[in-house]
Amino acid sequence: MDHRSGQKSAFQYLYPPLDPFDQKVMDVGDGHQIYVEQCGRPDGIPVLVVHGGPGGGCSPAMRRYFDPSVYRIILFDQRGCGRSRPHASIDDNTTWHLVADIEAIRASLGLGQMILFGGSWGATLALIYAITHPENVAHLVLRGVFTMTQTELDWFYGGGAGRFFPDIWGRFVQAIPEVERDDLINAYHRRLFSGNVAEEMRFARLWANWENALASINSNMVAGEGPSEYARAFSRLENHYFVNKGFLAEDGWILKNRHRIERISADIVQGRYDMVCPPISAYQLADGWENARLNMIPLAGHALSEPAISEALVAVMDRLPLR
Repeated sequence: MDHRSGQKSAFQYLYPPLDPFDQKVMDVGDGHQIYVEQCGRPDGIPVLVVHGGPGGGCSPAMRRYFDPSVYRIILFDQRGCGRSRPHASIDDNTTWHLVADIEAIRASLGLGQMILFGGSWGATLALIYAITHPENVAHLVLRGVFTMTQTELDWFYGGGAGRFFPDIWGRFVQAIPEVERDDLINAYHRRLFSGNVAEEMRFARLWANWENALASINSNMVAGEGPSEYARAFSRLENHYFVNKGFLAEDGWILKNRHRIERISADIVQGRYDMVCPPISAYQLADGWENARLNMIPLAGHALSEPAISEALVAVMDRLPLR
């Protein structure tokens, strides 16, 4: 039986676990070192996996969406998270630093054009890199699209998603005094960067748990407690980027600059019931982009690990006409 057929588990759709053939830490300047790994076929089609968050880090499961006999699979931890150092640091950590880091990875590995594979914030960063360096991108594979707009932030941190999950939203909101609840991103920012480690960890868990509880359509809406250091890096970095509106020059920057990448082909996989990054963003991104294919997945939410999302992404990579 094919290892991706017939079962409900997301892992049935994925390739077997892989070990990297290369792992290194790159010094990218500004006091930052970023973790980079490669697996699959050393002379294969390069695909760069761009993780979400900001601050999520990459994981071994992310290697498994690609045929290792075809693809040269490159993963990296963005500044401040995962195995990159310094951990949870926001110093010299902006979207434009990350774009420069991706370009540094591409150059150091001697790559020409590459496929970018990213979801959520990973889709955001992939799009921004492609808009900035369109000549270096062969194809985009995007999941759970987030275009870093105020509307999207208002949906998730201003009560939109909370209307569907009032009990979970209540725990997120009630930790903040009522007088500050008109701007929860900034209210959390003050606590995530207070200098009081115990307070920072408490609010880091609250921030991370709100998102994690809504990530999967099959979630029981009770987020487990992840490792403390992961929660601190994820929450501080994500909040830092959101306070600064993604470090973009204007609201709607990605859609306003989409014309720069319309020659690039793209596959967009979007859960119909994604509560973290609602489908309107994927629809607007694809609308009028002749080379983009939007695959709206019924009965699926946001998480990369959802079976229908995993199946669709593996199918995209298996049929790409680039091999």
